[in-house]
Amino acid sequence: MGRITSITPQKHDAARCNIEVDGRFYCGMKLETVALNRLKVGMQVTEEELSAMQLESEKSSALDKALLHITSSMKTEKDVREYLKRKGYLEEVISYVIEKLKGYGYLDDAQYAAQYTESAAKRKGKKLIALELRRKGVDDESARAALEGVDEHETCRRTLGKYLRGKDLSDANVYRKAYAHLISKGFDYETARAALEEYREDD
Repeated sequence: MGRITSITPQKHDAARCNIEVDGRFYCGMKLETVALNRLKVGMQVTEEELSAMQLESEKSSALDKALLHITSSMKTEKDVREYLKRKGYLEEVISYVIEKLKGYGYLDDAQYAAQYTESAAKRKGKKLIALELRRKGVDDESARAALEGVDEHETCRRTLGKYLRGKDLSDANVYRKAYAHLISKGFDYETARAALEEYREDD
């Protein structure tokens, strides 16, 4: 059991407010829901009661916000969860929305991994892509499947060529910096070294 200590309007959504319990932000909620349940500062409530209020009243609005969020670009499940959490939705509402989006086919981390990898592999190495997918919440199996057919050798050579414009690879300092640049782009040590040696031989 806790006590509502603050109910304040949200800055970017006049139809919603932030609710604090025992001095801490707990959730966002429609003003309509607040009025309907006669919530006010000083009222004693449980987490279960607030969760139930939000779940029944805000499923549709949370789903609408999530759909709008994913229209600009493909998102992962983690992206959507973090977005809805920032909006003040509770876990029950977020889980409901996630399942709906998956059911509609709008949320598929394996598909996201495949599309992201296809684009990123034109300028990055597999190690960096794998790291970025992990940060996006993509599971290791989906990431491995997406990266399986990637041949980073030619991408590494192109990346090196762009970096070396106007530079002399015979200079040991340039060589070291070029090597570090390739590693920073996510290419493995062997691929980076091979590209450098091939470029030096061709030069």
